[in-house]
Amino acid sequence: MARLVRGYLDHLTVERGVSEHTISGYRRDLDRYLQHLAEAGVEEIDQVTAGHIADFAAALREGRPARGALPARVPLAVSSTARAVVAVRSFHRFAVEEGEVAEDVAAAVQPPSGSRRLPKAISQAEVQRLLDVPDRSTPIGLRDALLFELLYGTGARISEIIDLDVDDVTRLLDDPEGELGLRVVGKGDKERIVPVGSYARRACADWLVRGRPVLAEKARSGAGPALLLNARGQRMSRQGAWNSLQSAAEAAELEVHVSPHTLRHSFATHMLDGGADVRVVQEILGHASVTTTQIYTLVTVDHLREVYLTSHPRAR
Repeated sequence: MARLVRGYLDHLTVERGVSEHTISGYRRDLDRYLQHLAEAGVEEIDQVTAGHIADFAAALREGRPARGALPARVPLAVSSTARAVVAVRSFHRFAVEEGEVAEDVAAAVQPPSGSRRLPKAISQAEVQRLLDVPDRSTPIGLRDALLFELLYGTGARISEIIDLDVDDVTRLLDDPEGELGLRVVGKGDKERIVPVGSYARRACADWLVRGRPVLAEKARSGAGPALLLNARGQRMSRQGAWNSLQSAAEAAELEVHVSPHTLRHSFATHMLDGGADVRVVQEILGHASVTTTQIYTLVTVDHLREVYLTSHPRAR
């Protein structure tokens, strides 16, 4: 089965163009799955039953203490368990398509569903405190200022921002009225154009003129086309962006956890609070379905109720 898993992951990478981040998650989930089957004495895929897969899902949710040579496992959240079951179902479907087995035993096992979590956003005042942190007199500060402005100003995913090249943004500098947008490549290699405001365009110009050339000189073999660079002059990584944001959130004394996705959530929430149509927000965020975007309307309704309860004299 390990050989079949490798073939499946190669299939996702080569034929379906799945991102490295998704491949990494599937590999981790399927490694857990193979270990679970091995502990149950299952070595061949045609020995797997729907019961084995259901037991795997239950084991992920329940966790276990260390037992002899078996390491302890912490219980996984419903969302993480559901993702693992989806990976297993997709793997077994691939096995059927490849003729390794005749029956898809995973088809009957549904991923667990939990309560729908509202995305966490921070207030506009908290966003401003975060944006005020970078020291724009330094190359790193100029880079972080651009990173934060793009995340909050466009609602793009962190992967979409760090994948940008200089050529992707140069036309923005000749666009004082903001008529042109920024081309980003999202999930499934789908391209979309997102608007870019004056603050992000100004931060981009400052970075390209006063920040990027300084860091680019530190690259041993050239900085390449990347827009955002780390301290060594190489393309900034997701982890590097996360670290920069965490440091800024701490400096801004924000009392909530902040991640790059928090700024994406905040972008959508503040757009809807400001009266934007949910279909417009869907297009900017790159959601395939408006249902995904509509969860943000629940946040704004919750916000309206909170304002009503605290502001109206007859609310309570």
